[in-house]
Amino acid sequence: MRILVANVNTTQSMTDAIAAQARRAALPGTEIIGVTPRFGAESCEGNFESYLAAVAVMDAVTRYEGEFDAVIQAGYGEHGREGLQELLDVPVVDITEAAAATAMYLGHKYSVVTTLDRAVPLIEDRLKLAGLDARCASVRASGMAVLELEEDPERAIEAIVAEAEWAVREDKAEVIVLGCGGMAELEGRIRERCGVPVVDGVAAAIAAAESLVRLGLTTSKVRTFARPRPKAVLGWPIPVHAPAQAPGVGIPG
Repeated sequence: MRILVANVNTTQSMTDAIAAQARRAALPGTEIIGVTPRFGAESCEGNFESYLAAVAVMDAVTRYEGEFDAVIQAGYGEHGREGLQELLDVPVVDITEAAAATAMYLGHKYSVVTTLDRAVPLIEDRLKLAGLDARCASVRASGMAVLELEEDPERAIEAIVAEAEWAVREDKAEVIVLGCGGMAELEGRIRERCGVPVVDGVAAAIAAAESLVRLGLTTSKVRTFARPRPKAVLGWPIPVHAPAQAPGVGIPG
């Protein structure tokens, strides 16, 4: 089984960290391929960067030269999963939805601890759109920018743990979800400190994708995620005559 794990930003070191976490979570025999967009922002922390990332990830995945069995979109609260589901025949799993769904197996209410406060509404909206908001106790900001997670992991851990403890104590959360793909490598140490289950979206998404592939299931194409209708798409990064190299990729043309 080969799974593409697509970072939503252009920071290669973050792609490497996310892929490493995915490999730790994957079953023996699952190959993980980290994918970095060729354009976009170095970190995604707002709507502009998120919508840009949606196009960049679709571009990166459809340009991948080789076969793959599933795709993980490794951006918490980011846009674009729906577009990938239209373009691909293989399962597409978003870490936002995978983490929240996993958390609901583990407790009555979960809280998300993310990066900056400006990301909170984006995450709340994505959870609501996915129908996962009813059991979300809160979405809390650690105050750490995405790139600071790599630059100062010790401060990041302290900030995340402080918000997680507050969520458990004040918001009555029973499970903590890490609300950023860049938090993946910190998950083990945060779990040690929190005293409740801590869900990393990358690991949760890998488990979900592997299960879907083993079950032979993928996105329904009868309506919402049917292939895009053939038409001219001006300015699309991929030429209309390009990719047939990746099975399951359907480009409008």
